[in-house]
Amino acid sequence: MTEPRRHERAGAILTIDLAAIRANYRLLRERLGGVRCAAVVKADAYGLGAARVAPALAAAGCRDFFVAHLEEGMALRPALPKDAALYVLHGALPGTEAEFLAHDLVPVLNSLAQIAGWTALARARGRALPAILQLDTGMSRLGLAADEAKALSAEPRRLEGVAPVYVMSHLACAEQRGHAMNGEQLARFRALREALPAGLRQAPASFANSSGIFLGADYHFDLARPGAALYGVAPILGEANPLASAVRLEGKVVQLREIPPGASVGYGARWRAEGTRRIATVAVGYADGFLRSLSNRAVAHFGDTPLPLVGGVSMDTITLDASALAPDALAPGSLVELLGPHHGVDALAAEAGTIGYEILTSLGRRYFRRYRDGEARDSS
Repeated sequence: MTEPRRHERAGAILTIDLAAIRANYRLLRERLGGVRCAAVVKADAYGLGAARVAPALAAAGCRDFFVAHLEEGMALRPALPKDAALYVLHGALPGTEAEFLAHDLVPVLNSLAQIAGWTALARARGRALPAILQLDTGMSRLGLAADEAKALSAEPRRLEGVAPVYVMSHLACAEQRGHAMNGEQLARFRALREALPAGLRQAPASFANSSGIFLGADYHFDLARPGAALYGVAPILGEANPLASAVRLEGKVVQLREIPPGASVGYGARWRAEGTRRIATVAVGYADGFLRSLSNRAVAHFGDTPLPLVGGVSMDTITLDASALAPDALAPGSLVELLGPHHGVDALAAEAGTIGYEILTSLGRRYFRRYRDGEARDSS
């Protein structure tokens, strides 16, 4: 007997559409009207596989990539073209500065201490070294606070050895088009840039994230940094999503059973049948990133038919009410759609009480991952 292939052994199949990701990149780039467009591929390209996603974006013309951690950059660098820039958002932690040069990575400098470490390396190497300088305009997370930016203005020698590629900041509320903080951060960014030493004042600027691209040209500056929008997450709350879905998750039915009225389903007996129901047990659970908060809330699909999730999400399984289907419609091994054309990432996130970012980055490692690239043959 022939051994089953991996996709036959797996409990679920995650399909990642590289062509859709490239199409989203092109749409975002067009919205920028000539402004340079980067790609944020941190957290393994938001859970979708940076080693496959980043080269696909490079093939679409992207030459600026952002990750969060040094080790993410070290792992991804060999997969990118030599002329692509790879930036590390957390900057150079003490003692790691030389690793950036060794792996052709550019740090985002977030503090006076990081600037000092980078300039010390520049002095040791006898040349100016490229970096991005981040200003905190309201996130209170990363970047130079206003008093630190003023310290640079008072002592511009602190920057000797830094070859500024961009000056950047990050929007906190851009997904809410009318939020007052968007305009406040924009004003702070402009004011802080004007207060910087001359060399930095003239440096190109980067401000817009995915949602910021849709706030208009005032937010675009010289480089935009979309992340979640590349993968199909809606950029603006309450507005139609112009981006293509890039993921589809299908779980396999393990077992089917008919239960009588009053029977409970799952841990804690959190759901009881009001009548005779047909229950499909599917091989996906919270160990796969299918969040427990989806218990009694999520909806799967078989074809166009919705199948409500009933009972709690277990570690390895969920249970669906398949009573709306013909008795012979499902069998062990049948695939049901948990995430995809009928039920996108934002809809699933709403049911889980979270955001699409968390849904994507939680996608589990037990799934069989299948990459599609337009009409190209599927590959794993």
